[in-house]
Amino acid sequence: MDPATTPEHYKRIIEAALLATPAALPYSALRQLFDEDPGNDLVRRLVDELKSEWDAAQRGVELVQLASGWRFQTRVEYQVYLDRLKDEKPPRYSRAVMETLAIIAYRQPVTRGDIEDIRGVAVSPGVLKTLESRGWIDIVGHRDTPGRPALFATTRRFLDDMGLRSLTELPALTEIERIMDLVDTSQIEAAAEVAPQEND
Repeated sequence: MDPATTPEHYKRIIEAALLATPAALPYSALRQLFDEDPGNDLVRRLVDELKSEWDAAQRGVELVQLASGWRFQTRVEYQVYLDRLKDEKPPRYSRAVMETLAIIAYRQPVTRGDIEDIRGVAVSPGVLKTLESRGWIDIVGHRDTPGRPALFATTRRFLDDMGLRSLTELPALTEIERIMDLVDTSQIEAAAEVAPQEND
């Protein structure tokens, strides 16, 4: 195949790469598709054009920007139909896991002690292990206090999985509290990785 020589050709190659890759691709990865670097400005413009084309076509798939870059994903309104194709149910997390994740997301970086102070109960190692194995949190350092406790923060994968570009797009904390209050904790199953349930 001939090397890309026109912006339109570049755009179609970028489109093919984004459609073929499930992970979000940053501009730097898209520039690596070509023998000669088209430059950041051109790649940004072409991605913007692609997004506009797909939005105008009103397809079931859209091009979205996440924390890690750009990816195609199904539109939210069609997810209910796609869920019918899945054999397995998505993992359900305990209230303890979700509260811990919310504290880390909104107060990061935090130590395990900070989380326990806010929740008012001990955090089981299984809760943090579940969030780490999911790739949603990571240790980003240690607090300069006796014992040098680990500091936890959310990851780019957390943002990508939540469909966010940055933490500033998180919903208001009052909205999270309202949702948590609506959840019937008797119906939430603990994730397979979680240790025996904490006493809340």
